Amino acid sequence: MIASYNSLIVSKLSNIFIIIMFLFGKSHSFSIKRLQTPLSQISRLVCQSNLINDYYNDEEESSGNSKSHNINNKKYVVVTGGVISGIGKGITASSIGVLVKMLNLRPTAVKIDPYLNVDAGTMSPMEHGETYVLDDGAETDLDLGNYERFLDVKLTNDSNLTTGKVYETVIKKERKGDYLGKTVQIIPHITNEIINRIENVAYHSVDGSLSQPDVCVIELGGTIGDIESMPFVEALRQLQLKVGRDNFCLVHVSMVPTVGSDNEQKTKPTQHSVKELRGLGLAPDFIVCRCKLPVTATAREKIALFCNVPPQHVISIHDVDNIYHVPLVMIQQHLPALLSNRLDLPGVIFEHQRTNNLGPVTFESRKIASHHISMPWDQSFKSVWDGIVKRIDDAVDEVEIALVGKYTSQSDAYLSVVHALKHSCISTCQKLRLRMIESTDLESEDSPNYSVAWSNLRQADGVLIPGGFGTRGIEGKIAAVKYARENKIPFLGICLGLQVAVIEYSRTVLGLSNASSEEFDSHLSDNFKAIVFMPEGSRTEMGGTMRLGARDTILKIGSIAHKLYGES
Repeated sequence: MIASYNSLIVSKLSNIFIIIMFLFGKSHSFSIKRLQTPLSQISRLVCQSNLINDYYNDEEESSGNSKSHNINNKKYVVVTGGVISGIGKGITASSIGVLVKMLNLRPTAVKIDPYLNVDAGTMSPMEHGETYVLDDGAETDLDLGNYERFLDVKLTNDSNLTTGKVYETVIKKERKGDYLGKTVQIIPHITNEIINRIENVAYHSVDGSLSQPDVCVIELGGTIGDIESMPFVEALRQLQLKVGRDNFCLVHVSMVPTVGSDNEQKTKPTQHSVKELRGLGLAPDFIVCRCKLPVTATAREKIALFCNVPPQHVISIHDVDNIYHVPLVMIQQHLPALLSNRLDLPGVIFEHQRTNNLGPVTFESRKIASHHISMPWDQSFKSVWDGIVKRIDDAVDEVEIALVGKYTSQSDAYLSVVHALKHSCISTCQKLRLRMIESTDLESEDSPNYSVAWSNLRQADGVLIPGGFGTRGIEGKIAAVKYARENKIPFLGICLGLQVAVIEYSRTVLGLSNASSEEFDSHLSDNFKAIVFMPEGSRTEMGGTMRLGARDTILKIGSIAHKLYGES
């Protein structure tokens, strides 16, 4: 678009032409040495670069080519992480989305996973944690589950962006000749594809209404400095330039470890992490410090000084027993007001506007009057959130649930199942005591954990068996089903859990001693096929071949399931 306007800009706005060439010199045959304008003047013009975007919009409207999306009004909050992986970027991003909802705005979310996999469907839960399945059947990263639970939205396949998806699309376009003989490169083709995908999500409604989101929260997976994330970091740098400073905010999550008997907080890892981020062309607006205890004033001031952010923009997110406290911890440190000030969020009224009636506030005037802000709280949503947190904190009665699985050594392998149980406890005002039982420990008395596993199962008020793959641990799951059925213990089987329940009933009640699943044994006799292989499944292709997502299920009238749900 910039190239198409060059001649017009040269004739009307020579200063803007200089700035365009300065900012985009790599994509034009233009040498910085030819600039005759002093660097101080160029710096002032860069600060006024939003004039360029306004000029483009005016010219497009006058020519009858107005864009369907006005990118200058869309707000983007990017969450990156440093020092270590698994630092809490997902909860931070989800909590920021909650703050957006509390401000009576509509959030959406994007999770960027830099791995080469097209999706998370073929990844081992022992390595990567659970695969979270969306309503449209997309197999995604578990953080999308956090987004949906925190924000009460329905995300789509496009909300999870991977290197595999991006490269697959670009290569297909190259094979079709869409690039018209150009040399296809990381910049601009890969980065443009990333930006296009992010903007597509930013304008797609995810809350059941037809209204576009106001704020798009983007989480960049991995750690700043990872080789595989470089194209995404560059794309985010270009996105910041494209949408303008007032519409782009970067939150960097970093580790503040403690050492010694006096728990001294060390800031050097955060300093190095921010240095790495700045070297890639991005500077944090906020630094979220993950730590065991609240960040001390000394550590906060040191981080602010060496990372070039105001001290109040250093947010302490220490360990809490209840993750739904995190948005409230952010509120205690005035993050909603600071975020609103930084992004000029709709509905937020600054004292500058209210008293002086001077119209729109500039970035500098907001910076001066950041503490004079009227917040448009959505009291209904905020009160519901406060109520949920209180119900969790005040719960006294306990319910003990045994989760019998085969990936129990990885705490995130059944994350959404565990959170579903916790949400049920919120509804019943109970505390969840979860017993994670490795199904293989229930199979043989030779197992060192056999007695403990059966003791935990017998103490449970309910038994849940989640999904899984392969034959390992199947007999242990069947044994758990048999115990629950014979002792009338409430039982829920999900995916493979329901299959083993059918197998157990076929063996024990129907007398089909060799009953099993065709998935486990392709040569199984028809007489013993308690579970058949789905026709749309594949024995050779693993990715995206299962029956997934939200589907209508017809319940037989008069069946127990029909009576439980009350509808067919």
